[in-house]
Amino acid sequence: MKAWSSKIILISAVTALLLAGCGGNNDGIKNGNIESEGSGKKLKVVTSFYPMYEFSKQVAGEHADVISLIPAGVEPHDWEPSAKDMANIKEADLFVYNGIVEGWAEQALESAPNDKRVVVEASGGVQLMEGVEHEEEGHEEEEHEEEGHGLDPHIWLSPVLAQREVLAIQEAFMKADPEHKDDYKANADAYMAKLKELDDAFKSGLQGIKHTEFVTQHAAFGYLAKEYGLTQVPIAGLSPEQEPSPEQMAEVVAFAKEREIKTILFETLVDPKIAQTIADEIGAKTDVLNPIEGLTEEEKKDNLDYIGIMAKNLEALKKALNE
Repeated sequence: MKAWSSKIILISAVTALLLAGCGGNNDGIKNGNIESEGSGKKLKVVTSFYPMYEFSKQVAGEHADVISLIPAGVEPHDWEPSAKDMANIKEADLFVYNGIVEGWAEQALESAPNDKRVVVEASGGVQLMEGVEHEEEGHEEEEHEEEGHGLDPHIWLSPVLAQREVLAIQEAFMKADPEHKDDYKANADAYMAKLKELDDAFKSGLQGIKHTEFVTQHAAFGYLAKEYGLTQVPIAGLSPEQEPSPEQMAEVVAFAKEREIKTILFETLVDPKIAQTIADEIGAKTDVLNPIEGLTEEEKKDNLDYIGIMAKNLEALKKALNE
């Protein structure tokens, strides 16, 4: 049994005690980086991590209080829920998660039963890609064999597939609260129109680029690359915590030299030392390509959101691919 599964089983009893102690009312609980105001009449929506929070908040409008379990600045791949998180999951009217990223989700839902709770796996209607690494010859993609990382979960990084997730979330809101279904549809339609504008910006912005290959810290950008005819060359696998082998490092260095790559792209929530090492080896610079797995404190201060960060990602790609 996985460590996170064992932990969830252990804290399920604590969850029951916590719920009894707070009278079953989570109004005002500050969990993660979002505080639920809890009017007592609004839908209580619990989401796993930032993209699911942002998409849910856009659909919810004024009819729901939305919280994110995973706090700002925390990388979500290895996060585990606390007893307070389990209490929030148990009391949720609607629970929204992406799928695969949250290896703890199914066990947590089983350990915090609620017959009235609506659950949506936002990636459930999307054909997932196999996780990729680079082989020593030809830089071909292959399935990553580490358990739990066989399929690529990062569909929110494609503005097209993000619309599919928003639609799935909209349908879950309408099921949980049919009284306001027209509002949820209107909110979702308005946000999907913005995502369509983002998609159009990527299409136009990436026309006529000099190169189509980019080197990134971990394999988070497969769906985005496929959507716009690009090729990601990841230093590590699907999880940013994976350490590449010396052979993989040498392979990326050789590839970057051969293709005259001048920028190595890294992310905000993980130590960039590996990306910097490769950049130093080939005389390249580094820049941020953000997988939007969570907001940093600086991003919060700058009032950045999913669309704002994706716009910055587009600019970073345009720069890197036109050098």
